[in-house]
Amino acid sequence: MTISYLKQGKPDAERAEDDAKTRKIVEDTLQDIENYGDAAIRALSAKFDKYEPASFRLTTSEIEAAIQKVSARDMDDIRFAQTQIRTFAEAQRASMTNIEVETMPGVILGHRNIPVQSVGCYVPGGKFPMVASAHMSVLTAQVAGVPRIVASAPPVNGAPHPAIVAAMHMGGAHEIYVLGGMQAVGAMAIGTQTIDPVHMLVGPGNAFVAEAKRQLYGRVGIDLFAGPTETMVIADETVDAELCATDLLGQAEHGYNSPAVLVTNSRKLAEDTLTEVGRLLEILPTADTAGISWRDYGEVILCDTYDEMLDVANDIASEHVQVMTDRDDWFLEHMHSYGALFLGARTNVANGDKVIGTNHTLPTKKAGRYTGGLWVGKFLKTHSYQRITTDQAAAEIGEYGSRLCMLEGFVGHAEQCNIRVRRYGGRNVAYGKAVE
Repeated sequence: MTISYLKQGKPDAERAEDDAKTRKIVEDTLQDIENYGDAAIRALSAKFDKYEPASFRLTTSEIEAAIQKVSARDMDDIRFAQTQIRTFAEAQRASMTNIEVETMPGVILGHRNIPVQSVGCYVPGGKFPMVASAHMSVLTAQVAGVPRIVASAPPVNGAPHPAIVAAMHMGGAHEIYVLGGMQAVGAMAIGTQTIDPVHMLVGPGNAFVAEAKRQLYGRVGIDLFAGPTETMVIADETVDAELCATDLLGQAEHGYNSPAVLVTNSRKLAEDTLTEVGRLLEILPTADTAGISWRDYGEVILCDTYDEMLDVANDIASEHVQVMTDRDDWFLEHMHSYGALFLGARTNVANGDKVIGTNHTLPTKKAGRYTGGLWVGKFLKTHSYQRITTDQAAAEIGEYGSRLCMLEGFVGHAEQCNIRVRRYGGRNVAYGKAVE
């Protein structure tokens, strides 16, 4: 059994150095927002986006004007995507039910799924304005029943991006801001003189947005800790190099540090894919981005067996895992660490990113080992409750509670139980003593 690298990416140490620089910049920026509020975000918007409006929040008429700039075909496509995403989100929501159970006579336990009360949804702009991110965050929060949904995206060419505004509005955003980057997530989480803070931040973004969310976690909730887009293709000889190379580069174009990994048990496919990547980079319009990602972060891993392929895939825990083999369902059954699976050659990550209906905000940097991606359940908090309805149950539970509290040395806790044993059970329990 051997696992070998035909191509390997940058070592982790170099990546950590980049992270440290980003961390310091974000820390200083968030402190400025904390200290100076609107003045800070206005200065940051002017510096990074060359955008200084009278108000960063769009009015109803400004939203309508932006939507009018979106072509009929684009509006139809947005509606189709949102229908797909809404349908799946509603099915997920229906699977989450409130429960109530009587565990013994007179003892009733239950839980309720309650929406987070306010959410800030960030939608990236920059080189690739991500219209789809508005569906994934805003619409999913709306299906969950969040009563205040704030959405923010940077300006594009000095103005609100019409299709992003349309998607936010159609998805159910209550407030729409034209504000980008770490200043947007900082303003939504910390609050300013004109922006009320939210309880939770969601949505993808660049390294500075991801770091800002990390530093703000605890002050607010977040969907997940996100890094650069990652993709993995698990393939055997049932598919060809053109398909593998296309799917690797399709995600590598996200940024200059987007890992793309091929895991295969076919040396021929591995070598052919390396050649095909080179050919496609000669004709791909986004090769200036995808090529750097592939050069620095692309990997081709050759395994002997499917079990080795599975072990490698679970260890890397990639954000997107595309499986194109003669045993796709076997991988579905045995994969346990990933963001989302894309099964079969007919399926691809781009469909998941934009339209098929599952959410594209997914765990990166091995976070798939302990969390899934954004979904309707992320916007719901499951709160338990208890009720005792009979004297007998109050006394019986109280007896056990009294002794278990004293076992741990919590005398005050024990008295909470004892007083109920006295009142509802009619027993004379000495103060500060366990029920005998």
